[in-house]
Amino acid sequence: MIKVTVWNEYLEELQYEHVAKVYPNGIHECIREFLEKDPEIQVRCVTLRMEDQGLSDEILNDTDVLIWWGHQAHDEVTEENVQRVKQHVLDGMGLIALHSAHYSNPMKELLGTSMCVRWKHGEREKLVCVAPSHPIAEGITEPVILEKEEMYGEYFDIPKPDDVIFTGWFSCGEVFRSGCTFHSGYGKIFYFQPGHEEYPVYYIPEVQKIIKNAAFLAMTPEKCETFLKKEVKEVTLP
Repeated sequence: MIKVTVWNEYLEELQYEHVAKVYPNGIHECIREFLEKDPEIQVRCVTLRMEDQGLSDEILNDTDVLIWWGHQAHDEVTEENVQRVKQHVLDGMGLIALHSAHYSNPMKELLGTSMCVRWKHGEREKLVCVAPSHPIAEGITEPVILEKEEMYGEYFDIPKPDDVIFTGWFSCGEVFRSGCTFHSGYGKIFYFQPGHEEYPVYYIPEVQKIIKNAAFLAMTPEKCETFLKKEVKEVTLP
């Protein structure tokens, strides 16, 4: 069993009616719903306004992979919690940063760059897999079309990724490294660009598949090894 904690600011959904129509229970609950369809995944959801901002040692000690969605309140996360998340990743907790979470303070701390991008609202995106043999791309055989998404464009100020798995091509002509892996200490990190709060991106089956694949890959090394062993089937040679 892999223990996933989904952290969400949960502010946009409460502040804006048009966002609430897309994610009536919050982005975190949408992610929980599709992840929990896998019996190997146990999900906890926490939000910015909870006690300890949902980032206590008790919660993080019980987390194999932290999924982070943030946008307008990066600087409201306390320095204590930023350092706590950083240390847990360095110690082996996986981190999946979604959409605007590239600019979260834990990501800046872990990767050491400004994480700045160029951006523009409301573009069509063609998400292309450029590393089809990578485990995070398993089951993604064709480009994923996002009819509306917030455009992120280069230059994306990140350190050299371990892998670039997906590239986003936008209708305005911009391109972007939309799915990248990194490591920091013992922790595995996956950044995935799609997921602006105004658009129903997290309901798309291929997007859900990518996030679920990443959750398994970002597990602590011991859990990842255990899970992979369970997937190996016995073969009788002739």
